[in-house]
Amino acid sequence: MRGHRSRMLIGIGVLILLGDGVVAGVLLNRSKAQNSGWIVITFGWGMAVLFGVWTSVAMGGQGDINPAVTIAKWASSRALFDPAVGGGFTQMVLQVAGEFVGAFAGAVLVYLAYINHWSETEDPGLKLAVFSTGPAVRNYAANFITEVIGTAMLLFGVFGIFVAGGGTSVAGTTLALNVFWVALLVFSIGMSLGGPTGYAINPARDLGPRIIHAILPIPGKGTSEWEYSWVPVLGPIVGGILGAWLARAVFL
Repeated sequence: MRGHRSRMLIGIGVLILLGDGVVAGVLLNRSKAQNSGWIVITFGWGMAVLFGVWTSVAMGGQGDINPAVTIAKWASSRALFDPAVGGGFTQMVLQVAGEFVGAFAGAVLVYLAYINHWSETEDPGLKLAVFSTGPAVRNYAANFITEVIGTAMLLFGVFGIFVAGGGTSVAGTTLALNVFWVALLVFSIGMSLGGPTGYAINPARDLGPRIIHAILPIPGKGTSEWEYSWVPVLGPIVGGILGAWLARAVFL
């Protein structure tokens, strides 16, 4: 169990390092990547997913690196009614805890990588945006729905890639290629559905770095916007479960 949690920790650490790292490069002053735009951010996050999942899988893990995926897999396996199915509630909670620890570590590494750029950036909103998501138009109900839809699409796509055809991979492709399709799926979600909220679609990706933002001595960082923080946590969890249930109904 301890080794399983370490695989989740390192995999999501890579995800946050590369994902939050590309945001920092685009947003922070005097970065060579400054102002390179939304397409760079969404592509960077897609690659972050690719290498985060690959890292987890290469270490022998399942490559979830997302509590929304972990919880959805547990819930859709009927583990709610039979603790023996899907590893049980305790295993799910421990895996989610490991994912959050990995998110903390990745966020700290991003802070250190861009250590010279925090004081060069005056806008506290840009500093927070490196670590966590925020709405383009603040409307909690609408923002919640956006996160539900985006994460439901993620789980629907992931289940389609890995379990369509009664448990076989799509078109007989290898695991490595399937991970690549997942990365493209995340890139597509970011391009198509990321505009309203910044597409958290991962509770640990948002809440973990948000906590680190609150803790670290970032010059002029401002508030961590805790009043919004529930949206990118509960929205992905609800959306993930709905997407997994829909995928089971369609693909299995």
